[in-house]
Amino acid sequence: MTDTFTPAARAVFEKKVLAHVATLGPDGAPQVTPVWVMLDGEDIIINTALGRAKARNLASDSRVAVSLTDPDDLYAAIVVRGSVTGFTTEGADDVIDQLAKKYLDVDSYPMRREGEIRVTVRIHPERISQQPE
Repeated sequence: MTDTFTPAARAVFEKKVLAHVATLGPDGAPQVTPVWVMLDGEDIIINTALGRAKARNLASDSRVAVSLTDPDDLYAAIVVRGSVTGFTTEGADDVIDQLAKKYLDVDSYPMRREGEIRVTVRIHPERISQQPE
């Protein structure tokens, strides 16, 4: 059974809050990265560049965990276990621009590197925990 996000959890995702994404490397070791994040329905959307550790890890092992702490209430947290259900370069530049608008209030992601290929990752929650409940 898949959990769904509460209105309170959705409100945290709307804020300029960094999420921490935990992936598994080829040797099974965890790797955690802070990322910009947004929701699309019940799915979590992140964006990265091909060649980065989290992109390699998520492409080879779809298991992932995501956590967020409400910046306005440091005791309010959301923890998600899920799996990657989408991994695409199509439209990924537009997604990073949307995230740049949310986080930096600019229309275009200003930290692009020459030759960088962006990828959008769709994460579907399998278990959602929220503190306080």
